Amino acid sequence: MGKGKKTYQEINERIKRGEAVIVTAEEMIDIVKKEGASKAATKVDVVTTGTFAPMCSSGAFFNFGHTTPRINSTRVWLNDVPASAGLAAVDCYLGATSLPDDDPQNKVFPGEFKYGGGHVIHDLVSGKIVRLRAEGYGTDCYPSTRQEKSVTISDLRNAVLFNPRNAYQNYNCAVNVSDRTIYTYMGVLRPRMANATYSTSGQLSPLFNDPYYRTIGIGTRIFLGGAQGFVSWQGTQHSPSVERTADGIPKGGAGTIAVIGNLKEMIPEWLVGASMLGYGVSLFVGIGIPIPILDEDMARFTAISDDRIFTQIYDYGVDYPKGTPMKSIGEVSYAQLRSGFITLGDKKIPTAPLSSYIKARKIAETLKSWLENGEFLLGEPQQTLPTS
Repeated sequence: MGKGKKTYQEINERIKRGEAVIVTAEEMIDIVKKEGASKAATKVDVVTTGTFAPMCSSGAFFNFGHTTPRINSTRVWLNDVPASAGLAAVDCYLGATSLPDDDPQNKVFPGEFKYGGGHVIHDLVSGKIVRLRAEGYGTDCYPSTRQEKSVTISDLRNAVLFNPRNAYQNYNCAVNVSDRTIYTYMGVLRPRMANATYSTSGQLSPLFNDPYYRTIGIGTRIFLGGAQGFVSWQGTQHSPSVERTADGIPKGGAGTIAVIGNLKEMIPEWLVGASMLGYGVSLFVGIGIPIPILDEDMARFTAISDDRIFTQIYDYGVDYPKGTPMKSIGEVSYAQLRSGFITLGDKKIPTAPLSSYIKARKIAETLKSWLENGEFLLGEPQQTLPTS
């Protein structure tokens, strides 16, 4: 095997023996800068990444166990937030953006959206009591038409976090060129480009550190919500065929992952319900992916820095809501975004992230400690994500 080349099995054996060299994506930047990618590939075994941001395409499957008498639930609510019951008798799926039936939504604009599916998931993970209500039409084998009880997560037979689209590989920088304040999933955008928002952890973000998904796919073991989880499939809207930089980094939204894990093992710090003024509810999700340094190319990929990662600026006031192909009104690096200001033409615009870089760093550090302590092994993907 060539210099610096390693296999998953070799790295996992080093982890088990406590000999593996684990660094965060931030640390890898300096290592490659000082020693070069070739030496770094020989020295480093795993690079850890992290992201913590609102991820609307998230939710959880629950099985609340058979009741007495039994019910075939056709409608289910958790703390008055409706879950989808079109599965089986006592199974349901609660989406992070689901709202109570009596939520005023945007009837009084901008709506506050104080509580929804993401908050229910956070409450369950926090060990709080949640009111479960189920209705059915009644059958010979499932005669009950209504059941109601208080439950905690430990009372549920199964609780599985399953998120169809998480950890977007790059995302838009949003501005508002219109003359009115608008309320979006990118936050509140003030008129005439008075502010700009963005949402990834840049150089720490998982899919930026493996831009062609060489080590990410079905079966990849990850940090998910404070516990061990897995990549289960490509995420919805996975779209890798976009323009890329010379480093292979997409210049706009590209790859996504679907993830799964045992909700009963997760902790509330890493799954947090979000209320977004005038838009709705969501769920902040903490995800970290260990990137094995299989060769020199992977060492080079994991040394990507914010000044070499670019995204597009889009207008959310007029262009985005039209639903027609949008035209970028500018390109900006994550180093510029994280500086607190960007310049578009002759206008200096303050920036703010929806994602937390501090939390992303903590995830990468936590994953690093798990690996160093032999509490976490790499999961070799059975099939990597599509690249086209």
